[in-house]
Order: sequence, then C-alpha cells, then structure tokens
Amino acid sequence: MPDFVNCYADVSRAQAYATLEFSNTYHLAYRDLPAIFARHASGRRALDFGCGTGRSTRFLQKLGFEVTGVDISEDMLRIARASDPSGDYRVVPGDDFSELAGGNFDLVLSAFTFDNIPQAAKARVFRDLGQLIAAEGVIVSIVSSPEIYTHEWASFSTKDFPENAAARSGDVVRIIVTDHEDRRPVEDVLCSDESYREIYAETGLEVVEKLAPLASGDEPYRWVNETRVAPWAIYVLQRRD
Repeated sequence: MPDFVNCYADVSRAQAYATLEFSNTYHLAYRDLPAIFARHASGRRALDFGCGTGRSTRFLQKLGFEVTGVDISEDMLRIARASDPSGDYRVVPGDDFSELAGGNFDLVLSAFTFDNIPQAAKARVFRDLGQLIAAEGVIVSIVSSPEIYTHEWASFSTKDFPENAAARSGDVVRIIVTDHEDRRPVEDVLCSDESYREIYAETGLEVVEKLAPLASGDEPYRWVNETRVAPWAIYVLQRRD
C-alpha cells in the first residue's frame, strides 16, 4: 500500500471540519459518551487524542473534565485555539507523547483518530496511549465500523466508491462528508473488529465494553441507515496488568 496521507492536514479541510456539530450521524458517536464516562472514568484528567479543531475537547470540558487536546495538524489546532483561547492544545509530531506525563490521565478519548492512522502504526500508538493512562484509567476509542463505508448515511455518502465493499483491514477506503461544504473524498484506513481486538491484545489492552450505537428513530434527524446499521464502534479499554 502506498504511504497513507492524512487528508485532514489541509487548511481548507480544517476549516470545513470546524463547522461540524454533534448532529446527524455524528450524534450517534457522542450520544452515549456521558454515560460511558460515568461508568468507567474515575477521575477528571482527560486527554483528547486527535482533537482536531477542538469539538470533542470542548465536549469533554462541558462534562467537567480538565482536558489536554493533542493533534498532529497545526492548521486544526490554530482553529481550536481561536475557538477556545483558554484551552490546552498541543502539537504532537507523529506518536511522540514525550511532553505528556505518563500515567497521568484518567481518560483518553480518541474520536475517529484511528480511522486516519495506518494499520502498521495502530499498535504502536495504542501502546503509547496505554502508558499515559492512570492505573484505573480508560481509553474510549470511537472508530468507524466497516459498514460505514458501504452504506449511505445522514452525514456521509459512499455510493461513488463501490470498491469499498472489497476492502479488508489495512486498505484505504473513501467516504464523502455531506455535513459540510468540502465534498472532496476523505481517505480512511479500514479496520475490522477482529483486527482491533488483535491490536488491543498485542498492546496490553483489554476491552471492558463495546457499543455499536443505533438510532432509535425518535431523534430530530433524517436517518438513512442509522436505525438498522451501526456506523460507529465505541471501545472502552483498560490496561491489562
């Protein structure tokens, strides 16, 4: 596979991404997080890994967490700091977390970040994140389900990419976000549940809960497939001692 290029490291893409809200298909990614945090996070120190323009960082702040947001894209972080001047936003080159105190975070949230990390690097990054959480800390990782790349959604379209149906873990897949004006395809790296669980086992993490959120049909959105197919997978992970 050719070197994977993170398409979010782009000024116009960052500006478009900053307009996204917690609505439509994205609503299902965030809807259950407060309850998940209440069940599993024992403290208030949080790291937002791959914070982008700060949407999920501000979400955590509103829930009472003390949050550090990190990302590889200075363009994204510039927008995050403008929207939240008092927030703590830091550039991390690659998976270099040396500026962050190990064992210091009660919660690490990763919202869609691993969709954009090449398969060969996923294990290394999860291993490093595991070293950042406290003994009772958790990692909550929201990732795209393989099914998101083969269906139509309130927030996404994949009909122009029939080749996605043949993709396997590690392959690049394409999807268009319809919730903002930038309709260039996004390139992600597909990863199955089986592959994620192999990575977790390899890196000393265990799944303590997994959710596949579906819409009930009562939400104020025009669902397409969200009531019958889960677009996201949410993993709650702890370090296996």
